[in-house]
Amino acid sequence: MTDRRPLESPASVLMGSGSARAFIDLHCHTRASFDSLSPPASVVRAAAERGLTHLAITDHDRLDGALEAQAAAPPGLTVIVGEEIRTLAGDLIAVFLTRAVPPGLPAVEAIAAVREQGGLVGIPHPFDRFRGSMGRDAAILSLAPLVDWVEIHNARLVGRGNEEAAAFAIANGLPGVAVSDSHSLLEVGVAYTALDGDPSTPEGLLAALRSVEIVPGRASFIARFVTPVARIVQRARGNGRGRGPSADSSPADGRPADAR
Repeated sequence: MTDRRPLESPASVLMGSGSARAFIDLHCHTRASFDSLSPPASVVRAAAERGLTHLAITDHDRLDGALEAQAAAPPGLTVIVGEEIRTLAGDLIAVFLTRAVPPGLPAVEAIAAVREQGGLVGIPHPFDRFRGSMGRDAAILSLAPLVDWVEIHNARLVGRGNEEAAAFAIANGLPGVAVSDSHSLLEVGVAYTALDGDPSTPEGLLAALRSVEIVPGRASFIARFVTPVARIVQRARGNGRGRGPSADSSPADGRPADAR
């Protein structure tokens, strides 16, 4: 179903010095997104079974799915609360959030809102011709000094966008990461990044990004077929893009809505 390089167990992949490495996917969706049907508990279970040590849940414009996933995470898996933010210039990935950043802001303002929370920011699929990608706007060059990484391998991207992203990252001195951009359980862990260190905090992730190892993989077209089906189902449920809970509905106290 997917072109996945087998994930080795964390204990089996060591640096030359013998230090253990972390395995992180910085872009993953749950049914809180308008284009996914994946239950958060199932997503984290799949991530743990496939050997990931860290998983950023980055649903579109909301945090409730990430909070639910964090509460359900099994031992050995750290879930990082994040968001895929729709800005006027294209999409951003933000992690280590306590409240959602509303969609529709200028990119610079969205980045500032993330920084106010102590969060980090990456550019997802910057040269994907079929999605809300910043590479279609010359403004991406002005944003490069403001972000922490660029996706140079997105498992869902078709065409040469990943190669263009890698060239952009090198030209701007930015770390490049590999992500699954999972919208289905089949895709969780299909691509990821191996790091030296503990990326469980903003400071830890920034330090670990200096030692990235890209582990690429591809989502199959069968897995991608789930996305249009999910959009139809979610729209019928009243969760089309812009119709779900507002950004302000994500609790700032870090608890899922049903726990308040």
